[in-house]
Amino acid sequence: MKKYILLILTIILAVAALSAQQRPLRPAHTFSIVARDSVTGELGVAVQSHWFSVGSSVTWAEAGVGAVATQSFIEPSYGPLGLALMKAGKTAEEALSALLSVDPGKEVRQVAMVDARGNVAVYTGKKCIIEAGDQKGKQFSCQANLMEKNTVWDAMARAYETSKGDLTDKLMAALEAAQAEGGDIRGRQSAAILIVPGKSAGAPWREKVIDLRVEDNTEPLKELKRLIKVHRAYQHMNKGDEYFSGGNTKMAVKEYSTAMSIYPENVEIIYWAAVTMAGAGEVNEALPLFKQVFGKNKKWMELTKRLPHSDLLPDDPDLIKKILSVGR
Repeated sequence: MKKYILLILTIILAVAALSAQQRPLRPAHTFSIVARDSVTGELGVAVQSHWFSVGSSVTWAEAGVGAVATQSFIEPSYGPLGLALMKAGKTAEEALSALLSVDPGKEVRQVAMVDARGNVAVYTGKKCIIEAGDQKGKQFSCQANLMEKNTVWDAMARAYETSKGDLTDKLMAALEAAQAEGGDIRGRQSAAILIVPGKSAGAPWREKVIDLRVEDNTEPLKELKRLIKVHRAYQHMNKGDEYFSGGNTKMAVKEYSTAMSIYPENVEIIYWAAVTMAGAGEVNEALPLFKQVFGKNKKWMELTKRLPHSDLLPDDPDLIKKILSVGR
């Protein structure tokens, strides 16, 4: 059965590769990293390039399967087909080898894969624009092309291996090391990071730990780090919502408070923390937060009036009046 699946996928890629000869190649020259976290099992891929919306074509990952970076003169089908092959039981090496074997344009490709078991495969075609190269490590691979220096991929590997934190932190450290080493000789424009769980729970719509893109920015890594901060704050907001819907108000408030400490300038986070506190009877603690939000935009006052309809605040006119009084 697996051999049959491999045959079908190989035929599909062969057709795609032949079709690619009839259309302009997409020069997504860039630097990237694929990795598996040995502790959590999470699988990730991160990238930066002087090419618009690099994340829409370079980064691919599926929970419990693997992660792929396909770049240089890009053939996007390496992403979904590589994942399909790994899902069918092929290792990263077997999947990449199978796809390269039917690609007439392989000498301008640069592709890296990591599977859910930590196997890593990487290929840099002979015709990739120099400086181009790659560096494999334990459960990760760094690769780059069209770089200012040929030391970029080694710098990325060192940064990944020596940095602290979770997989997001380590992937970002690798990207920042590449840029510090000179990065893309043309400059920078976009970046992306995609991380999925090491095991699938059968709910693909939920199975992304982080999926962020910077499409067009003069400082894409700086902007990506800012978005990661926002993402982490909203992760705590989401946990707070889960606790709140389950009736655990104490833990909901704790999660909202953590979110506020991470991203204090965001009124959305402050507002829902206040709503949760007020709904739990901690009205006096919530009022300063409501005042802060209402002072920035009075429309939040109108929203507050509507919340009892959805049981997000008690249907208590005196409570609503007291909350709204801090905004007048």
